Amino acid sequence: MEQRCTVRREPREGGAMYGYARVSTRDQNLARQIDALEEFGVERRRIFTDTASGKDFQRPAYQRLVRRLRTGDTVVVKSIDRLGRNYDEILDEWRRLTKCGNVHLVVLDMPLLDTRREANGVTGEFIADMVLQLLSYVAHIERDNIRQRQAEGIAAAQARGVRFGRPRIERPEAFETVRGLYLAGDLTCTEAAGACGVSQSTFRRWMSACKGAPGAL
Repeated sequence: MEQRCTVRREPREGGAMYGYARVSTRDQNLARQIDALEEFGVERRRIFTDTASGKDFQRPAYQRLVRRLRTGDTVVVKSIDRLGRNYDEILDEWRRLTKCGNVHLVVLDMPLLDTRREANGVTGEFIADMVLQLLSYVAHIERDNIRQRQAEGIAAAQARGVRFGRPRIERPEAFETVRGLYLAGDLTCTEAAGACGVSQSTFRRWMSACKGAPGAL
């Protein structure tokens, strides 16, 4: 489904320039991004900042910025990952703003991502769109490679006898005595599990493992 355009169509004379900066946690500092945006020419009062994850675009300051935008405005970010960390979503949002809202986007760390420019008669918007598609593809391939490397690493570790998950709880020395009392009906499951210091589910698993074992009662 095509995303609804929220950019107001009424252009303002000359267009306005806005900046957007984001960090994921309060321990990180926004100063470096803000300095770069101001050096580029963005007024401090027009820089919107978020302290939020880049998993999606539902961030308070970013949404306020989008509501402020009009046709012909420009949004500047220090780097592409400040917009988000998912290239597929970045590509969708980029197209929504540039094609639906006619807003210019500029990424300072990647000069090709500047929809205001023209090179050899080809619009900057087209070049930026191609670059973003390439980045999205590379990110997708890298995610697949990471999953494959993880699966291969797990398989290799398992072949060497490495066990994953929580470590198995060793049976206490008193287990056989408790087991005999439980089978004789002298202890309930709750009492037997408590005597062994484990949960009822663990005690039942131990009992099931003992069925048919040599010396089982």
